[in-house]
Amino acid sequence: MAQFVSPSLIQSYEVFSEKAAVPDMKMLFTENRYRDYNRRKLKNVKEGQMGFAAVDNLIKVVRSGFEKIKDHRAANVSISLTDALMSGFALFALKDSSLLEFDERRAKDENLKQIYKLEQVPSDSQMRTIVDEVDPLEIRPVYQTILNGMEERSILDQMKYMGKYDLLSVDGTEHYNSEKVHCPSCLIRNKRNGVVSYRHQLLGATIVHPDCKAVIPLAPEPIIKQDGQTKNDCEQNAAKRLFAQIRADHPKLPLIVVEDALSPNAPHLRMLKGHNLRFIIGVKEGDHAFLFEQVRAKHKAGESGQWEERAKGITHRFRFINQVPLNESNPDVLVNFLEYWEIKGDEVQHFCWVTDFIRYDWNVLAIMRGGRARWKIENETFNTLKNQGYHFEHNFGHGKLNLAVNFVHLMMLAFLVDQVQQLADALFQAVLKKEGSRKRLWAHMRALFYTLNFSSMADIFKALLYGYTVDQVTILGPA
Repeated sequence: MAQFVSPSLIQSYEVFSEKAAVPDMKMLFTENRYRDYNRRKLKNVKEGQMGFAAVDNLIKVVRSGFEKIKDHRAANVSISLTDALMSGFALFALKDSSLLEFDERRAKDENLKQIYKLEQVPSDSQMRTIVDEVDPLEIRPVYQTILNGMEERSILDQMKYMGKYDLLSVDGTEHYNSEKVHCPSCLIRNKRNGVVSYRHQLLGATIVHPDCKAVIPLAPEPIIKQDGQTKNDCEQNAAKRLFAQIRADHPKLPLIVVEDALSPNAPHLRMLKGHNLRFIIGVKEGDHAFLFEQVRAKHKAGESGQWEERAKGITHRFRFINQVPLNESNPDVLVNFLEYWEIKGDEVQHFCWVTDFIRYDWNVLAIMRGGRARWKIENETFNTLKNQGYHFEHNFGHGKLNLAVNFVHLMMLAFLVDQVQQLADALFQAVLKKEGSRKRLWAHMRALFYTLNFSSMADIFKALLYGYTVDQVTILGPA
């Protein structure tokens, strides 16, 4: 066992040092517009509630969720379904670059058994075979349990925006592409050169905040051919399933959906309203000529509101109009339009959104910042998964049924566990600060996991934070 050197109090690391949040909404938008008045600080959360965000507790929550999934195989199997799923989760939690790398550690599996509570560690082929047969819908409740636990303990409160809401950034991405290996669920793309490619995509949904580096992913919705369908699935159909499932899992969660300019159409906005979801959605003139014509006409008639502020060398200029029809075909679908210019010297950025929030000069900054937070699903979610050690673009296996989708779920769950810690666990925050980057932390974490025996993942983090000693090194080989 590793021994820790000089274990000082973890609370000495000042993770949260900002002043208390502004309690008055009017003050927020008139005197301190860049801060959300209801952004809670973890130091205000009741004592004892932060234990939920500790790494070993989260691992326990994940395992408990997997134990509830029924194993439809014969009763005399040697590898349990829970062990197979937990091994896949450990693969992504440890940030191994391939199943082969994970498989090589089976010869020394003490930490896998101790930390992830595995009874039998499957080989790479066994893992693929078992995980392939699991219905992805049965994995979704694990996300729900973690988010509910955060809500119950007020951990999610620090991400509240505009008083009571959670910003939900939604976007699609591709996670599998091959010209050879495919399954009945694959999307098919016929290229001009005659080559056929087979793809899997997903529609991601992540709770974000403009001032928070951590993001909280919900269960993604696969964009794949649905059962019995011959046509390719699409993002629009996936969105219908995604929002219906989110509302089934979290019926009372106050959400503001933020999306890109591909989304603002009448059926989509009606669907959001039907699920009691607020929205801030990007819009472009090339796609909504009628809307922009109405905006120009109202502005010319003096019916638009305008507001401008200069802060830190940047001019923020707004033009807003309430209750304009989205398009000519759906005059009953009324939206509120916000146009924004960010001017810094000769550099000008221009954005437009539609929303169901009535616009005033005192709330346009908050709506603008909420709309621009959409990029966090690209930067803090997809790009982090691709470039910060999760190996999102690596093909861990495709399978015959659900392997590709389930591996994405297991990777996203590992990412969710990391993000909850980054948001609310002082130990993780301190060791990440000391290491300086996620990739460096993952590398050092794996090195200790492979070489020394630990009783918990928290002990590995403490060893990295405080330092450690090893009593004796025994050489295994000829004298």
